[in-house]
Amino acid sequence: MVTDRDLGVRIERSAPTKLYPFTRFFRGFENVPTVRKLFGGRTGRVLRSLRVEFFSARFGYMGTSDVDGHLLVSTHHLRDSPLRTVYLDVVHELCHVRQFREGRKLFYPRLSYVDAPSEIEAYRLTVEEGRRIGMTDRELLDYLKVEWITPAELRRLARRCGVAAGPSRGPGHRKRLRK
Repeated sequence: MVTDRDLGVRIERSAPTKLYPFTRFFRGFENVPTVRKLFGGRTGRVLRSLRVEFFSARFGYMGTSDVDGHLLVSTHHLRDSPLRTVYLDVVHELCHVRQFREGRKLFYPRLSYVDAPSEIEAYRLTVEEGRRIGMTDRELLDYLKVEWITPAELRRLARRCGVAAGPSRGPGHRKRLRK
């Protein structure tokens, strides 16, 4: 086995992660009915205890850690994506936070992304919130579209979420990090 000494370097392999309070950057989510539906009377406490980690890779978007349940957010996505997309992504990820806190699996490597129970539940909740804020089926379909799913998978996900899978913008018109 090769060691640091063999290479003439020293690599510290346990770098700390800088986590910030969720509520420092995302305020008012405790008042969103869909978020309150997720956490009930514990909503404020859950959001105050939630942590968020920002990263600057241009390819990343948003996700939930399957190690400790904190949020991972791309600074590029936060800054450059449409506000409604970021808002719905936060709602989507908060569903994963609840799943994590309940001890449920977030990742299903043997299933297609759109067939993973964790994703179906999170997207259904996000579609519900999208409708609550006045989005049309076309807008919701565009929201569901990510570059790592095929058109057939998009139609399957839309059907599972109750979204009409009519015409939408071109493939992968927006990008986000998901599991």
